[in-house]
Amino acid sequence: MAFTTIDVPHIYFNTLVWTGNNASSRAFTGLGFQANMMWSKNRTSGHQHNLVDTVRGVDSRLLTPSDNNDEDTTCTHGHFDSLDNDGFTITSAGGSYNVNRNDNAFVGWFWKAGTSFTNDASSTGIGSIDSTGSVNTTSGFSIVSWTGTGSAGTIKHGLSSAPSWIMIKNRDSDEAWPVYHVGNTSAPATEQIYLNLNNATADSASQWNDTAPTSSVFTVGSSTESNKSSSPMIAYCWSEIKGYSKFGGYTGNGNANGPFIYTGFKPAFLMLKRTDSADSWLMSDNKRTGVGNGQNYNVLADAVDNEDGGVGDRHDFLSNGFALKNAWSRINADGGTYIYMAFAEEPFVSSTGIPGTAR
Repeated sequence: MAFTTIDVPHIYFNTLVWTGNNASSRAFTGLGFQANMMWSKNRTSGHQHNLVDTVRGVDSRLLTPSDNNDEDTTCTHGHFDSLDNDGFTITSAGGSYNVNRNDNAFVGWFWKAGTSFTNDASSTGIGSIDSTGSVNTTSGFSIVSWTGTGSAGTIKHGLSSAPSWIMIKNRDSDEAWPVYHVGNTSAPATEQIYLNLNNATADSASQWNDTAPTSSVFTVGSSTESNKSSSPMIAYCWSEIKGYSKFGGYTGNGNANGPFIYTGFKPAFLMLKRTDSADSWLMSDNKRTGVGNGQNYNVLADAVDNEDGGVGDRHDFLSNGFALKNAWSRINADGGTYIYMAFAEEPFVSSTGIPGTAR
């Protein structure tokens, strides 16, 4: 059996960095594919994270993963106009902190879905709540939209295997972002943890109705955060694809020579969160680096802070995984438990079975 089905990961996930110039309108190219979701951050200024997708519609429709605000359709600090064939287009406004502040550094992370679906649950027998979305089963990513019901139900995710990571946002209410992660304790569907908060994991039946996702649906409970009655809801779902994506957990050892985590690929993107204690989500990638391995600049998903590039080694991106290189509590406290999300720069073994030759 082939090690991976994706020899060229950057046609499904990629990172772009840019420097703002305050131009009123600006188009960017070089992404390598038509994206369906973009998550971005001003690296220089303490300003919000921004998330757009093609299911909700991109133009002037920002969600902010760093806080619990409802969907922003005013975008007073600039917005994204479109996700294009090879990049994206922006409009500056109000200082342009969102997208194009003069001389500010920005980063954007992009995922490809692309195949639209509409699910009438009563007709298809898949799930109990009607949904629409966009999905890419090859790369294991889908975006799912539905109207909340206020009571437990099941929703088609469109993927060919059970999601390992799900993020949900109530679009018209100031509600937190609940996250399901397959590595969050031995019973992740009984837990709640939030993208926009640094909280430790806690027991909850209202988010996922204590029911793990299946190969066809995920379950939501009665929480207003994940399924508020009559509210427009959006979910971002990822399933694990060997050699391309990995969603797991590890235990820290508190040493500068920390644990090695095998992913089966050289990471292009890594997101970490301590789950047994309150600590921030860290996001790093292969485009924002210092001199030498380990100098991976971080931004905090749950905060508006500017990029942190001033601390020493955090982790090494290796050909088959990553290694922690610091006893910092956010990544490697002794006995601390952590979850992670990683996407590949290159698989360790290609679809032909030859190590290190995928391009």
